[in-house]
Amino acid sequence: MKAVILAGGFGTRLSEETILKPKPMVEVGGKPILWHIMKIYAAYGIKEFIITLGYKGEMIKDYFLNFYAFNNDISVDLATGTTTIHNGGDTKVQTDWQVHLVETGLHTQTGGRLKRVKTWLGDDDTFLFTYGDGVADIDIESLIKFHKSHGKLATVTAVRTPARFGRMAFEGDHVRDFYEKPQSGEGWINGGFFVLHRRVIDYIDGDDTPWERTPSERLAREGQMVGYRHYGFWSCMDTLREKNYLEDLWNSGKAPWKIW
Repeated sequence: MKAVILAGGFGTRLSEETILKPKPMVEVGGKPILWHIMKIYAAYGIKEFIITLGYKGEMIKDYFLNFYAFNNDISVDLATGTTTIHNGGDTKVQTDWQVHLVETGLHTQTGGRLKRVKTWLGDDDTFLFTYGDGVADIDIESLIKFHKSHGKLATVTAVRTPARFGRMAFEGDHVRDFYEKPQSGEGWINGGFFVLHRRVIDYIDGDDTPWERTPSERLAREGQMVGYRHYGFWSCMDTLREKNYLEDLWNSGKAPWKIW
C-alpha cells in the first residue's frame, strides 16, 4: 500500500522557518518532520511514498537525492572528484523506502494535489493519505483494518485538540458533518492519516479544490466517510510554538510518535 503525503503548501503560520524551507523540511531533532512521518508509516511496513511538491519542492528533492550523504559519513577525493559514502552513520542501516517526488503546482490546493497524483497510485484501490506536518503514535495496522471493516470509501483519523481547527460530527462511527473552524468549544478534529479508496479522487473537481471542503463534506453527507478515533498522542506543527513543543519532546527522549 502506498502513502501520499502533502508537502506543497506555503506554511505561512510557521513563517519563521518556512521563509527558507518548505514546512515538511522543518527539523525536529535534526530530522525533517517529513522524515518522522515516513518513519511512522515504515514502522508498519508502508515503505512506498508519493510526496506532492509545490513551494520550495526542490529542497525536498535535494534531501532525498542526497539522503545517504546527509545521513552518513562521506569521503571526498578532490583530486578525482569521487565520493564515498560510508554507511553506518546516523541511519545505522540502509532505508528501503521508495519515494516518488511529484510536482503538483505552486498554488494547487490539497485536493488538487491529490488528484494530480492519481496515476502514481497505479492499480491500487486503497491508499494512505496525510499531511506533511502532523505526527502521532497511531497504529497504522489497526487503522487499515478498521477501514477494511466498514467498506466505505474514506476513513479519517479523528483526534482531539483545541478549538481553532475544523470539526467533525459523528453518528456512530460515520462522519455526518465536516465543517471548518468554529470560534469556541472542543471536539473531534481531522488529524490526517486517512485511508482512502481511489474513487474519492472523483469527488475532487480540480486544482482549486481543498480536500477538507467539498470532497470531504460530500463524502460525509453520503455516509462514505468514517472516523477512526485516535485517543493517543497527536500534534501538528503549524506554528513555532508547536515546533518547539515537538522539539522538547524529542530532546526529552520520550517523543510519543517515535514508535520505530
